[in-house]
Amino acid sequence: MMIPRDAIVSNSDMIKNYKACRDKAERLSKVFIMKNNEPDGVLFSINEYERLSGFVEYAEYLEKNDIAKILEVVPRQGVDESHSIGLIRKDIDQIVAVDIIK
Repeated sequence: MMIPRDAIVSNSDMIKNYKACRDKAERLSKVFIMKNNEPDGVLFSINEYERLSGFVEYAEYLEKNDIAKILEVVPRQGVDESHSIGLIRKDIDQIVAVDIIK
């Protein structure tokens, strides 16, 4: 996962300067909260949350056949593993494989 340097805040910064972190999230759409130099959380702006929440809610109700249709249009090659669509594809492939085995 590639995290832009300016979108990183420490856990202690978040605790001590929440308003500044919230303002930064509003400006950048999201900030990544680090704890012990590891990603620990993400603070989304409300606009980014609303943009993503519709997709997330829709995805929660997809049937296996619908997921398979989506996978048909998601490229299998040429997607960097660190790119979010590559990670989504990998997760979905694992879920579908488990369901096929059952």
